[in-house]
Amino acid sequence: MDYLPVFLDLKNKYVLVVGAGEVAFNKIKLLLCAKAVVNIVAKDICSEIRSLLFEKKVSWISNEFQISYLKNIFLVIAATSNTKLNEKIFKKCNKLKILINVVDDQSKCSFIFPSIIDRSPLIVALSSSGTAPVLLRLLRKKIESILPMRLGDVARIAGKWRSIVKNHFSNFLERKYFWEKLFNSIFVQYVLNGKEKKAISILKKIIKEPSRLIGEIILVGAGPGNSDLLTLRALQVMQEADVVLYDNLVSQEILNLVRRDAKCIYVGKRAGLKSITQDKIIKLLIFLAKQGKKVVRLKGGDSFIFGRGGEELEAAKNANINFQVVPGITAGIGLSAYSGIPLTHRDYAQGVIFITGCKCINNTSNNWSVLCDSSYTLVVYMGSLNALKISEKLILHGRLKSTPIAIISNGTTINQKVIIGRLDEIDKIFKLSASPSLLIIGQVVLLHKKLAWFKKLTNLNNIETTS
Repeated sequence: MDYLPVFLDLKNKYVLVVGAGEVAFNKIKLLLCAKAVVNIVAKDICSEIRSLLFEKKVSWISNEFQISYLKNIFLVIAATSNTKLNEKIFKKCNKLKILINVVDDQSKCSFIFPSIIDRSPLIVALSSSGTAPVLLRLLRKKIESILPMRLGDVARIAGKWRSIVKNHFSNFLERKYFWEKLFNSIFVQYVLNGKEKKAISILKKIIKEPSRLIGEIILVGAGPGNSDLLTLRALQVMQEADVVLYDNLVSQEILNLVRRDAKCIYVGKRAGLKSITQDKIIKLLIFLAKQGKKVVRLKGGDSFIFGRGGEELEAAKNANINFQVVPGITAGIGLSAYSGIPLTHRDYAQGVIFITGCKCINNTSNNWSVLCDSSYTLVVYMGSLNALKISEKLILHGRLKSTPIAIISNGTTINQKVIIGRLDEIDKIFKLSASPSLLIIGQVVLLHKKLAWFKKLTNLNNIETTS
């Protein structure tokens, strides 16, 4: 972070504004909203600030700045066109450890003003650290559009009842459960519709109801890697979690979106490396849920596509634990889309089959006579584990040696690499790719060169690759 976002209590604190033009007026409006005591130093005063002076909302103390005016001042705004004066004020404030903002000169600011969405007492502050004000304006517009104007009233009422709720529910998890239940009830809608009495009656009713802590397991698909591909529901659930158990393929970018005070536990497994067993993961999930916690099981891709999600939910069901499933974009869908390889196409493939390169526990053999049908695209998860064997079996059962293949690693991210080749080159190509990777086999791979949109094509030893 370039700046630490903080909220200052300016009530009855003295603020000095040097300058009294339109820019200064915009800052003064914010300061007055925060109930600061505003003193002004300026020679020329705009009409808007003159009105504030007439209404005695601000005080004018001098035409020219003097260092003595900094006494007992909490923060300073320099909004003049005189660069030398601004620099003088900045240096003096720094020396005296007074917060200073020189308007439109980021290098001379010990703090900056964010873009503010005001739903008092709810305040949303956005900043680009001074790098992209237009982008910030667009983001503010989007966020402001989804926050109802009366949302602050919801927070205000909750604030009034907070101590009562705290006395009624001594356990932190019980209080958390109460507030989640309240904010997910019709209480919020009543407040937004201006029916405050009805809203409070709902609040009282929920307080009186027994608030037994009920744990829950929620399987969440984190998608193929790019955090932009996380579903809205997944993000909501991650923000509600008490504990998150996450896999190897979940990026730090996605983990950063988890609720800040949630406990994150790594339970990733990777071929060839010592890792936690599936049995221990299941026992941990059940143990945490039985403590009354909302447990999010965060998996790369989709938890029902080679993610063992079914096994974990079977165990939850057997233990009488509530569960939900939030689907994610599976790697086969996400990586093929970002590589410009449609998995089905009227001219190339009438269907698609997903398989895994890992062996099943009971060593069940694949139906190679079905998999070698060239009218189907074959998508192999964890394909590097048995790539050569898969290639040999497919060729043995009728797939042409020249069948196009694509090996995709770090898919959907800025490090995505796509290597294109032939089925009989599979061993050679995998040596050029990173792990983990996805293997796509079929005629649809030929469309990659034409439809690749995420990265540009280059050539490497006669093997086409995007990197």
